[in-house]
Amino acid sequence: MLPEDFEQAVQQDHRALDAFVRGDAEPKKRMYAKTDDVTLANPFGPPSRGWDQVAESLERAASLARDGEPVQFERISAYATQDMGYTLDIEHARFKVAGSNEMALVSLRATTIYRRVGGEWKCVHRQADPITSPRSPETVIDHTGVAGRARA
Repeated sequence: MLPEDFEQAVQQDHRALDAFVRGDAEPKKRMYAKTDDVTLANPFGPPSRGWDQVAESLERAASLARDGEPVQFERISAYATQDMGYTLDIEHARFKVAGSNEMALVSLRATTIYRRVGGEWKCVHRQADPITSPRSPETVIDHTGVAGRARA
């Protein structure tokens, strides 16, 4: 059983994503802890660390969405202690991406980690990507050579 205030915070975060797909990052930004250890890995860019970078990444990602409809969530898993918790959801949304006038269906596998900060549940990490179904092993191969350069 999840703490009631944790589930309420998750629901608030879900409502923030409804605003996000309409291009408004502010409710989602309010869900984050304003600390140096917060992280975000979204489908639109490299991982961000620290509040300033995360806020910038949220603004950029929200600027790519508009006219969205409420997000639907498929809960895969969730767990919480008194001070830390996580959710793993598949998020389904329809919105106009970037300059397109066509509504697009976007489904993301999203893991969100929350921590109690100053008595409130705050997001401290979010990772979202479009991997929601099985993929072939070839899809994980790095053809850019970046992985090899990182080891050198």
